[in-house]
Amino acid sequence: MKKLILSAAVCAMLFSCNTEDSNSDASPVNSSDVAHRGCASHEIHERQLLENPKLAMQMNEIESFTEKAMAEGRLVNGKIVIPVVVNVLYKTSAENISLSQIQSQIDVLNKDFNALNSDYNTPNNPYSSVRANVGISFELDAVYRKSTNKSSWGTNDAMKKTSQGGLNPTSPTTKLNLWVCTIGGGILGYAQFPGGSSSTDGVVIDSKYLGTNGRATYPFNLGRTATHEVGHWMNLRHIWGDATCGNDLVSDTPSHNTANYGVPAVGHKSTCSGQPLEMFMNYMDYTDDRGMYMFSNGQKSRMLALFASGGARNSFAQP
Repeated sequence: MKKLILSAAVCAMLFSCNTEDSNSDASPVNSSDVAHRGCASHEIHERQLLENPKLAMQMNEIESFTEKAMAEGRLVNGKIVIPVVVNVLYKTSAENISLSQIQSQIDVLNKDFNALNSDYNTPNNPYSSVRANVGISFELDAVYRKSTNKSSWGTNDAMKKTSQGGLNPTSPTTKLNLWVCTIGGGILGYAQFPGGSSSTDGVVIDSKYLGTNGRATYPFNLGRTATHEVGHWMNLRHIWGDATCGNDLVSDTPSHNTANYGVPAVGHKSTCSGQPLEMFMNYMDYTDDRGMYMFSNGQKSRMLALFASGGARNSFAQP
């Protein structure tokens, strides 16, 4: 089993950024202004570690609890339903996305986290035996909209702060806040890992990569950016561990030498020890939306541990 105790130094290494394209296929030309998936979650976490010296200790505690909960089977029973508050920040009418586009994203989350996605049974998946039905559902709780004068927001969490022109989160200890805006810089989205401040907790998605209709732009037009980022929000790391042949802290995912882009061919192997087949179809890789369609059982256990009694997101599991 892959194990790692997170010291501040290890955290800095674990969340280092790697954006080299080494495994992309010859995808068709598309209209997106982003060629490959860009997720800033690990960079944001690195910044938060520098800003808050106590965060590394909190992450250590969460990791220790997660390992113990998984080992002892102290996971949540029954159905977890997470209310989602969507905060739309727009300068143009196109950025003020429709309720239909928002609801399409909620629908995708419900399918992807409950093994109801139409591509779940994609043939020739070498990891079909460890595919997971996570069993977590999502419901749209509220939509807030705000006109702004910003063309792009970046990744400094300004969109989460009313004082900086954004919108403060609503009940962040019991509701998943999702900010939809133009991020810029080639970033599709980012999330805050458990353990950070509740004042910035949640997920940010660029409006061009949310849901399946409206502004949703190929090859990121199937709602998988939010699935990926909610995975981070539920304590999942990138599958390559944000380092060459790194550790994602999950026992049933193979070692990846780096991120995959596009849609690799079936049988694509890692250059890591043993050259295992890579799980590029996992939601926590960087493949295009059409190329990712599963979580693993180990990832499921890791996510559910958060909602167990004493877990970092247990408040979401309360009636």
